[in-house]
Amino acid sequence: MPVLNRRHFLTGLGLSAALLTAPGLALAALPGDRRFVFVALRGAMDGLHAVPPVGDPDYAAARGALALKEGVIPLEGIYGLHPALGGLSGLYRKGELLLVHAVASPYRERSHFDGQDVLEGGGTAPHLLLTGWLGRSLPLLGAGRSTGLAVGQSVPLSLRGPQPVESWSPSPLAGLSPSLVEKLRGLYEGDALLSMALEEGVQSESFVAQTLGGGMARGGGGNFRSLAEATGKLLAAVDGPRIAVMDAGGWDTHTAQGNGQQGRMVGPLNQLGDGLAAMAQAMGPAWSKTIVVCASEFGRTVAMNGTNGTDHGTGGVALLAGGAVAGGRVVAKWPGLSKAALYQGRDLMPTSDLRAVLKGVLRDHLGLSETALAKTVFPGSDGLSGMSGLVKMV
Repeated sequence: MPVLNRRHFLTGLGLSAALLTAPGLALAALPGDRRFVFVALRGAMDGLHAVPPVGDPDYAAARGALALKEGVIPLEGIYGLHPALGGLSGLYRKGELLLVHAVASPYRERSHFDGQDVLEGGGTAPHLLLTGWLGRSLPLLGAGRSTGLAVGQSVPLSLRGPQPVESWSPSPLAGLSPSLVEKLRGLYEGDALLSMALEEGVQSESFVAQTLGGGMARGGGGNFRSLAEATGKLLAAVDGPRIAVMDAGGWDTHTAQGNGQQGRMVGPLNQLGDGLAAMAQAMGPAWSKTIVVCASEFGRTVAMNGTNGTDHGTGGVALLAGGAVAGGRVVAKWPGLSKAALYQGRDLMPTSDLRAVLKGVLRDHLGLSETALAKTVFPGSDGLSGMSGLVKMV
């Protein structure tokens, strides 16, 4: 018989997904039972819009009509927070949000496809690696099968590696009745593959329903806020995952980017801010052991283009949230926005390497060594140390 994709098979039966091992199976504990979430901001988020350096003397002139003038939430120094990210202001005040500005991966071209490959692969150039930096990290953590979770229909490159991981997304299909489950058990009794897939799916279905409730587990919302809340509940569960990857899109704002409370970025920013706040609330005490890193493939141009938007750029901003973050501040070697200070005369000059940010979190939060980070997780980064001071030291 043909080989079946277990997840597609179970989805066809109406089960949510084969995402987690059966409740009650022991997880290999991460250091201090810590959690980590990576959110890929696909489409190239404008970091100068999300975290505007309103105190830079060249900001207003460089940004033109895109410069934010009202409603900016004050942060430290020259920086502010876009009003649509108001959901994050409470985390910032509690020291649970940290912004790393003027940051970029090693990629210096402007292709979404290639930029995302470098962002997720963790290499120095596109298409060098077939696995992702987080997927290569999992075996080093001693993590069990149910520790890695992709929130979506497929496993992204960042989480692919030598260790199996699981995926979950809300299903629009109704669950199977107990009587039908029993009939299927009888039907597949003589087939080891289908029988195992069915049992794992039934166990996973029960876990998701108990953890999330029927509405959220079954099509209760596919936007980022809803998915972030669901992810928080799954991560908080005793038998749940400890590592998760999510996507948040809508950042390719070539037209009508707007400013303040208008424009195409308002919706994605609202979703991101409200989503992270919802995740924090859903996780409860487990939030104190969590770090969420949100990063994009590259930033956007400093100046507005001819269609009231921005084009593909270089330097951007990374957002770190969580109770384990040493937050309440902005970390940046600020290059300035004068014409002479821009990268290739058009982009925010990157002064920090995103890999250094990720290395710092993986080292100080999850306990990976600098050697493992340089040789296995981010090959080709031997001379790049992890950024210190990002994690609360307890």
